This record gives sequence, C-alpha cells and structure tokens, in this order.
Amino acid sequence: MSSPPLADLTGVRNTTDLLAGRVAGHPDAVAFDVREPGAPVDAPWRPVTTAAFEAHVRAIAKGLVAAGLAPGDAVAVMAPTRYEWALVDMAVWYAGGVVVPVYETSAQVQVSAVVLDADVRLAVGGGPRHVELLTHALAEAGRPAPVWSMDAAPGHDLTALVALGADLLDDVVDARRTGADLDDVATIVYTSGTTSAPRGALITHRNLVGQVLSVAAAYTDVVREGGSTVIFLPLAHVLARGLQLVCLAGGMRIAHLGDPREVVPALAVLKPTFLVVVPRVLQKVHAAATAAAADKHLGRVWASAQRTAIAWGRLAEAADEAPAAAPGTAAPGTAAPAARGSDVVPARPSVGLRLRHAVYERLFYRRLRARLGGRVDYLLSGAAALDADLSLFFRGIGVPVIEGYGLTETTAPLTGNLPGSIRSGSVGVPMPGTTVRIADDGEVLARGVGVFRGYRNPEAHAEAFVDGFFRTGDLGSLDERGRLVLHGRVKDVIVTSGGKTVSPADWERYVEREPMVAHAMVVGEGKPYLGGVLLLDPESVAAWAHRHGIADLGPLQLPSGGAVEVHDSRLVAAIGAVVAAANARLSAPEQVRRFALVLADLSEASGTVTPTMKLKRAAIAERVRDIVDRLYHGAPSPA
Repeated sequence: MSSPPLADLTGVRNTTDLLAGRVAGHPDAVAFDVREPGAPVDAPWRPVTTAAFEAHVRAIAKGLVAAGLAPGDAVAVMAPTRYEWALVDMAVWYAGGVVVPVYETSAQVQVSAVVLDADVRLAVGGGPRHVELLTHALAEAGRPAPVWSMDAAPGHDLTALVALGADLLDDVVDARRTGADLDDVATIVYTSGTTSAPRGALITHRNLVGQVLSVAAAYTDVVREGGSTVIFLPLAHVLARGLQLVCLAGGMRIAHLGDPREVVPALAVLKPTFLVVVPRVLQKVHAAATAAAADKHLGRVWASAQRTAIAWGRLAEAADEAPAAAPGTAAPGTAAPAARGSDVVPARPSVGLRLRHAVYERLFYRRLRARLGGRVDYLLSGAAALDADLSLFFRGIGVPVIEGYGLTETTAPLTGNLPGSIRSGSVGVPMPGTTVRIADDGEVLARGVGVFRGYRNPEAHAEAFVDGFFRTGDLGSLDERGRLVLHGRVKDVIVTSGGKTVSPADWERYVEREPMVAHAMVVGEGKPYLGGVLLLDPESVAAWAHRHGIADLGPLQLPSGGAVEVHDSRLVAAIGAVVAAANARLSAPEQVRRFALVLADLSEASGTVTPTMKLKRAAIAERVRDIVDRLYHGAPSPA
C-alpha cells in the first residue's frame, strides 16, 4: 500500500527553515507556554513568541560556535522534557551541529556508550546529575569538554554559554544554519532496544522535514493555527521531537512537562486541543473513572456507560466507512473531517442508544473530557498497541483516538489513522510519501520519506534492509482499505513442542486491558503449552483491593532487582477471569493454560523496560526463570 506524497520540499534547505519560515510569517504568534522552574502547574505560564524563541536559539547557537562546535559535530543533550530541551535542540542545528539525544534516566554505562559511539564533542545536561554523567562520559571517550546545564549553575549554564558567544555576528549563525542540506544527518537517535543493544539511527534533515510537512498536510484538523498541546513524552524519543517540530511549524502552542504526575492537573490549566499519549495513559484514565464510579456505588451504571460509549464509537466508525473511497485511490488527508467532541453523532443510533448516551453524557462523559482539559479534539496514541474497545470507548465519549505506528528508524510515524477515517484495531494507512509492504513471512517492510539513512554500524545497516525496504521487525497485514493491522514482533513468535507457531500479541493485549496488569508476557518456546507471566501494577492492585474492601492484601513491595510471585487467591481469581476471557477469543493452541502473577521492578533503571516503557522480554525472562519453570513442572500454579 502506497500513499502519494503531499509535501513539497522545494526551497527548504534543512530543518531550521521550519522555524525561520514561521518567524518570517508569524513572529508575534505564541509558540510556547513556559513556567518558572519549580512553580506548580497552576501557576501562571509565560507565553513565548516565535520571534523570542528564535532569538534565544540564535544566542545559544552563537555560544556553541564560540565553544568550538564545528559543522557536523555531535552534541549530546540529556534532560527531562522541558522548554530548554527545545531551545538547545534547534540551537545545535542553527550552529550546524548534529543532535544526539540521551534518555535522562540512562545509567553511566549507557551514556558513555552513546557518547563514544556518536563521537560527541559537546554536551548539555538538564541538571547536576546529567552534567556529571556527560562529563564522565566525555572524559572516558578521551574528549574532555565543558558540559552546560539547563538548570542554573553560574559559569556553567546556558546563560554562561550565551555570554560566551555574545560577540559573534548573526552572519556567522546564518552561514552555519544554512550549511546543512536535506540529505545531511540532523540527529543520531539510539533505539531503545527491546530485543537488542541500542543502535544509532542516522536521521537526516529530509526525514524530519518530510515527516513534519506530511503530517501537517494529512492532519489539518489536528495541526492548526491556534491549537495547543502538552508534550510529556521523553524528548529523547523521536516521536516527541517530531511532534514538537510539527507544532512549531504549524502554529500550535506547546507546553512541556517532565513529571508524568503533573499531567492531569496541568491539563485543566493549559486546556490543550491535541495530545500524544501512550496506551497506558488511556488505560489509567479509564481505570481512574472506573474506581471513582465504584467509590460512589455506581459500578453497574458505569458498566452500562462503558458499553454505551463503545456502541456509540462503533457506529461512529461505521459512519466514517460509508463515504470512503476505494483502497489506494484517496490521498491521506482528503477524507471528510470528523465532528469534534461531544457533537460526534454516529449513523442511525437507536432511540434507546441516544437516550442512554445523553444520560451518560451528563453523568460521566463530559466529566472525563473535562479531566483532559475540556478542549481536546483528538488524542494520538502510539509507541504500543491500543486495545480496540478502549479506542471505541474514547470515541464514544467524544474524544476520538488516532492510533498510529512508527519506529525510530522511520522518524516516528509510518502509518496512521486519519480524522474522518478511524478504524480501531488498526494503525491506519501509510503516511504520505510512504509505501508499506508485507513480506512472505508477514514482516512489515517500509520505504519512504521518513525511513532513515541507516545505522552507524554498517553491519547492522546491511541486516536492516531488503530490496530497498526497511525491515521493521513487526508482523502485520493490510486490510481491504490498505490499513495496517499489527500482529506482534517477529522475534516474539513462539513455536511450541507440538510445532504450533503462535504470535502472542493478541492475548497479551487483551489481558493488558485489566489495569492491574502492567504487562503480560506469553512464554512457551519449545514447551507443550503456553504459559503467561502477568506483571502487576501495584497502584492499580491497591485501588482494586480498596474497592473490594480487602484490607489484608497489604502494600505490594517491589523487589530490588528481582521478581516475586504473588499468590493471593482473591487476586488470582480476579485476574484469572480476564485470562479466561482472553483464552475464549483464541484457538486452543493460542490459549494460555497456566499463568503466574509477578511483582517486579518495572523501571528503566532496573533494565526491564525501555525509556518509553516497552517491556524488555529477555531481561524479564531472566528474572522470572524459576517462576516460569514452575509453570511447566507441576508445582502449584493457577490454572
């Protein structure tokens, strides 16, 4: 399936032209909302215009040049998501450099590996810890250099860096800014590595500019002048940085949050029109609403409200389908825009459905939208598969979810659903200028404007491509309208001792609907049947225990560096019902016959998840080896 290009890159020199063009046309438009360091989210946020942002970018770029940055030199940036990240990111490009993002939660060995492999010459850290890690890494690499801090640090912060370049003329920055062309490397992004060691992906200015202009053209209902968003995903991830560029070029206000706990209270203050989230965030919002209803003894009413929202969302999707053109003929972005918010009315709802929806709108739906700020037109979900019923639920309450799919190597979006053409359970059609092909073994292959140049390691690069297409490592299929449906990872496929080949993604995704299950992992390679390891979310388990009046379960204590099995019979029974429901949806060879509830430290520092909270299966498998063995050796275990 191919989607024709919508973006014209003629006359665009490199990524910095996105900002320069915006300044030329809309210098006084507000580009960012910024709060003072340490201020609460309900404190006043300071508006920053496009012109003011660019002036600060230029000042930092002058400092980098004065500090010795040569064209093409790599600059490491390690910090939580914050406004200064955006400044430094663009300033490095204005100075002619290459940005190397480092996840702010990375350990010293990870930071040192990135700095060495990317040949980093200068660095900027968020605070003292980041500065220390980067300084040590540069010294280890034999390239000691000053590291500047985004936090105040007299003589060593961004203010000092600006002062260093105060005497440079704008002509110097102009020459540096326009020195790179579209085919030069803009950033080296290290993959988060769920199944292998991180690899440096070479992403060009053409990749970034092409994706930004393509997204803006395909999603005019979302990327619009006067819109706004809150970025709380890690800016070290290409998805968040791509989103930032799309909004900056498209005239949307951006606010940054580095602490996920601040997101919900901040939404009421900032009132965004669009948010990019991971599925777990939507699960948490849904779980919180379920818990609140239970506390008010409205559990049965809420259950009916959920069914009503899903039914409403399903009919709304059917209305999307009716006017759709034949597969492969309509360019992305040409579909009729969907109605927004609570005005979404599906085709031919029954009188009963209309009445129920109206009642639950007053009881629940509008309150949920208010928790998101009350102005959200769309949510974009990425980084992991989204449960179809959860997508339908949010569509039914008036907040359509646009699910997309992409990788670091595709400069984030590879496919995406479109406003007016959303199908839950799919990740949409190829982005403009992109072709998706399904290999004979089911692997998703990609070619197009966002596909990266390759890895720094030539051997890894050679293995990543076939016939000019990038091998994503994911399994998928294309539906009758050319939308991609994902079926799991190639490396996650399990072959049982009976010779049955099973992709566990569907079972895992269904079980992960249960808020108490943070991650589900199917095991059984070479075994007579499949087993399941269900990694618990302690907060959700505590909320469940509270709702059911269970006082003796006690707080679940996360083990340090290991994993423990949880045997509470009430918890096993509750989650066992979810397991049984998942099994009922699948054939016998795909069903999990035994499972274990496990408590483990699910943090990046523990090495069990990536910075975007994807499960590192090999690391978890090592920690739960004894638990898994008991699933296959007759020891007591839930059936």
